[in-house]
Amino acid sequence: ADVAYLRSILPSTTEDAFFDYLATLDTSEVTVSAVPEGSVVFARVPFLQVKGPLLVVQLLETTLLCLVNYASLVATNASRFRLLAGPDVKLVEMGLRRAQGPDGALSASKYSYIGGECCPVAPHGTAATPSPMSPSPSLLAGFDYTSNVLAGKLYGIPVRGTIAHSFIMSFTSLEEVQLRVSLPPLAGGEPVDLPALAESWLQRVCELLQTPPEKANRGELAAFTSYAITFPRNFQGLLDTYCVRRSGLPNFCAVALALHQLGYQAIGVRLDSGDLAQQSKEVRRVLRACGAHFQVPWFETIPIAVSNDISEQSLEEFSREGSEIDMIGVGTNLVTCPLQPSLGCVYKLVEVNGSPCLKLTEDEEKMTIPGSKTIYRLYDAAGHPFMDLMALEEEPSPSAGQELAVRVLGMLGEARKVVPTTVEPLHRTYFRDGQMCEPLPSLLEVKSHAQASLSLLNPAHRRLHEPQPYPVAVSERLHRLLAELRQASQ
Repeated sequence: ADVAYLRSILPSTTEDAFFDYLATLDTSEVTVSAVPEGSVVFARVPFLQVKGPLLVVQLLETTLLCLVNYASLVATNASRFRLLAGPDVKLVEMGLRRAQGPDGALSASKYSYIGGECCPVAPHGTAATPSPMSPSPSLLAGFDYTSNVLAGKLYGIPVRGTIAHSFIMSFTSLEEVQLRVSLPPLAGGEPVDLPALAESWLQRVCELLQTPPEKANRGELAAFTSYAITFPRNFQGLLDTYCVRRSGLPNFCAVALALHQLGYQAIGVRLDSGDLAQQSKEVRRVLRACGAHFQVPWFETIPIAVSNDISEQSLEEFSREGSEIDMIGVGTNLVTCPLQPSLGCVYKLVEVNGSPCLKLTEDEEKMTIPGSKTIYRLYDAAGHPFMDLMALEEEPSPSAGQELAVRVLGMLGEARKVVPTTVEPLHRTYFRDGQMCEPLPSLLEVKSHAQASLSLLNPAHRRLHEPQPYPVAVSERLHRLLAELRQASQ
């Protein structure tokens, strides 16, 4: 059917033999090597190398770039949020409603959990290379949870969500909590009328907070009570449907204290509007006051979650102002990547039938690096990578402690000498002659590798503002080949 469709759209002069060839096409002669998924990669460094027959390798170009570009972009974006949030705050991906369709949403959920980016090349009768063109490094890290239930089912990502404003607004009074009003104590015993118990607690909470009980919205109290009856072990409150100070917070505390009286423990609150940092501090103050006054120690540490168009700037403000935020939900600014909507990985031919080839351009950043290459990461004595080195495949592998003559991209006219303490080949072969030849890691293993890879970076390279440029270099032999091909093409 696929070949028939192609026959219908290609010129009528296309030879039948071409369609016969397409019907037999496979990847039995294709080999793919790549940096392990979850690795930090830098601009101009090939993260993927594809070798095989020219036509097959060319046909793979669009598919491979589609698979790696958005995934790497989202993973890199997620790692930036993680770096700003720090290791202790929980991050929830909440971008399903704003993502680029259902496929984009699933990719966003998966790769924000992992963290990752890419950069490629291909030979064997032919060679092709994808690589990121942006001058900034890919920073990898991960989110803790997703609100996308399908992503949780498909990929095993932990799922988290909260109560909705529409659910709260659908209630107007406690009388609407009719079908089931009683909740048995956790330790057993006679069921208790939870709405009545919550209302009695509301009077005590409002007296402590010195707020009028009549200002607490009874529909909101009904919604919280209904939710608590259904999920007594997982009760949480969305506080800003009406007024956080006069309604949401007193109503939440009343229901949470009623649950506590029956042996249950609320799991958190969420703020979705306003000055989130300041409100989190005010909420924490009230929770501590209630915990101390009513002698409920765990009340003081109830997790506070925030959402509402969270961006990198939001996280910087939280850090600058100080906050009591324990969990952050990020949606639009994570999955749509507004600071850099596309990554720009490219896929370039570097060798045909054993002959290196070069795309020549006046813009050095867009000039390809010819030949089938091996990529090495060089480490200093502190264990930080300080340079990535590209060398031709046939060159001897560099050794730890060996003095290496290199040329840094962007400064090719100047030779440098470096002595690495450790040398790491970056590529592994995963697919050889049409067959998988190395097991693929699990999602959790990729996530762990991403975090480890990012943690090895020198802080000067890892910082988000004005990072120190990370040098990518070529060997002297590769530099000579590059110069020869440039000379020959002029």
